[in-house]
Amino acid sequence: MRYLPHSEHERADMLGVIGAADIDALFSAVPKSALKSFDLGLPAHQPEFLVEAHMRALAAKNHAAGDGPFFVGAGAYRHHVPATVDHLIQRSEWLTAYTPYQPEISQGTLQMLFEFQTQVAKIMGMDVANASLYDGSTGTAEAVLMARRLTKKDKIVLSGGLHPHYRDVVKAYLKDDPDLVCLAPSPEGQGDILSQIDGNTAAIVIQTPDFYGHLRDLKSAAEAAHTQGALLIVVVTEVVSLGLLEAPGALGADIVVAEGQSIGNALNFGGPYLGLMATRKEFIRQMPGRLCGETVDADGNRGFVLTLSTREQHIRREKATSNICTNSGLCALAFSIHMGLLGEAGFVRLARLNHFNAVRLARMLGTVPGVELLNKSFFNEMTIRLPVPADPVVEMLAQAGVLAGVPVSRLEPGNPEVENLIVLAATELTTHADIEMLAECLHAAIKEDAQ
Repeated sequence: MRYLPHSEHERADMLGVIGAADIDALFSAVPKSALKSFDLGLPAHQPEFLVEAHMRALAAKNHAAGDGPFFVGAGAYRHHVPATVDHLIQRSEWLTAYTPYQPEISQGTLQMLFEFQTQVAKIMGMDVANASLYDGSTGTAEAVLMARRLTKKDKIVLSGGLHPHYRDVVKAYLKDDPDLVCLAPSPEGQGDILSQIDGNTAAIVIQTPDFYGHLRDLKSAAEAAHTQGALLIVVVTEVVSLGLLEAPGALGADIVVAEGQSIGNALNFGGPYLGLMATRKEFIRQMPGRLCGETVDADGNRGFVLTLSTREQHIRREKATSNICTNSGLCALAFSIHMGLLGEAGFVRLARLNHFNAVRLARMLGTVPGVELLNKSFFNEMTIRLPVPADPVVEMLAQAGVLAGVPVSRLEPGNPEVENLIVLAATELTTHADIEMLAECLHAAIKEDAQ
């Protein structure tokens, strides 16, 4: 983003136009007790080149994902993003575009979102997708609320394979509702979620591939849920997997939520991310966010409109499905451009390459003494058990320049059953040399820690 500072003369002109004596007058309505009365201790201003040098020095302390072997996943994945994506999203008409409050003059934005919805619905095997949500975790919480509205039931069952962050966001949305059942972490398999379904169950939430990398049996879960009048919510944190796995909609899912970061959106410090949501046509009126549609005008010309917008700013608050206030428009655009560049065949090839590298990683890990692979099936992510606690081993490897995955204990603190577990991911950017270096360093670190 560009930084455009104002001179003292420009500030004086602006204050004159609005009739304020000085900048402090802009805060006259703020109680004195709420105003800052202490020095923040910030350094005095510096010349631009010195500030740039200082920022470069800070940045040099980072170990970026592309600086060496990288096996971190757990909901945030390093994929190649074509230069075309960044070039196009930085065009001014896209970079500053906001939610289309005047849709009749926002045809470009609406068409992009329409194409985005089409792509999302197709890869998920669902009838309709919305124009995006904030991220996969809040999308999961919105899906849970949607299921309650649709079924008029209260009980929600979260699988033990659901990402811990997603589970915590759902808990925050539901404020630790007693009808929310969070199953214990299940690093070695499906868990016993089907036995939790009863007549009061609104939905069960299953992630596949799950947090530990296992592929879940969605068809049996859908049948069990539907028998009791419950819905199946499927969560996908690695959207590239949909290029190779059968679409959740074809397996009986009622609502599918995904994190779209893997397509078009590079890794950053926590975001921005992109929530994807799709559902069946009969559930469309309870879907949160907004929906863009295609139509024709009075002269028969093709046009795009906001077909559905059931949020509180557009309709009566008591009738709103959500207070989601906008869509992740720029991230959705990046997703749509990247997906358009890949095409259907390219998306499938990308998924195959991810799985191929993950198989190669799994085979190499099998040669490291003391390492146990917990997955019988996986896409591009897996969990291993070490003979020693995982956290110090991962730290040792980081010092050697290898980012060896995520110790499960960091996301499930205080649980001794996961203390020795690491979740690792391989993508199309993972090389054979990266895998060999990981195996070598892992073997050395386990020996050192055991001593």
